[in-house]
Amino acid sequence: MGTLRVISGTAKGRRLKDVPGDTTRPVTDMVRQALFNILAGDVIDSTWWDLFAGTGAIGIEALSRGATFVRFSDLNRLPVEVIKSNLETCKLSDQAEVRRGDAFAMLAARPDRQFDYVYIAPPQYKEMWSKALLLVDSHPDWLSEGAWVIVQIHPREWHEIYLHNLTWFDTRAYGSTLLVFFEKTIENAEAA
Repeated sequence: MGTLRVISGTAKGRRLKDVPGDTTRPVTDMVRQALFNILAGDVIDSTWWDLFAGTGAIGIEALSRGATFVRFSDLNRLPVEVIKSNLETCKLSDQAEVRRGDAFAMLAARPDRQFDYVYIAPPQYKEMWSKALLLVDSHPDWLSEGAWVIVQIHPREWHEIYLHNLTWFDTRAYGSTLLVFFEKTIENAEAA
């Protein structure tokens, strides 16, 4: 088991496996704690899509704190296996779906459900976050009314993007991690 652990909720204290190698960059406990302090009780009964899920720590934390469903997706086999193992360790497999595949192809597909939160934490310095954000923006049917899209990047990666269906509303910096928050635009929520 790695040094990651579930911070709060039904799986509090459970240790999560790390993905072997350096292909993922797990979010620190401090950043996860800060994120879920911001979301507070809104996590209860919510649905999530943890894109570029890595260890699955964000989605597992959401489930542990009362989310009803999380879709985890990652391109590579190792993270997918680690996510499944971590879900079993936390006894949360029944509320989750783990998909192996290209995040961009998944986002470009016809939406099969809506999410209250989409968490985008791709490999750094490759502009993958902006590509994913633009795809979510162009496919607003993935999002429930008032949904949030949260991007996790290095502060040096941040730049503004012109969006039609999402509105930026907050940015929080935690050392070398920047969380950028977007909300589904209200006037487009009714049309979607």
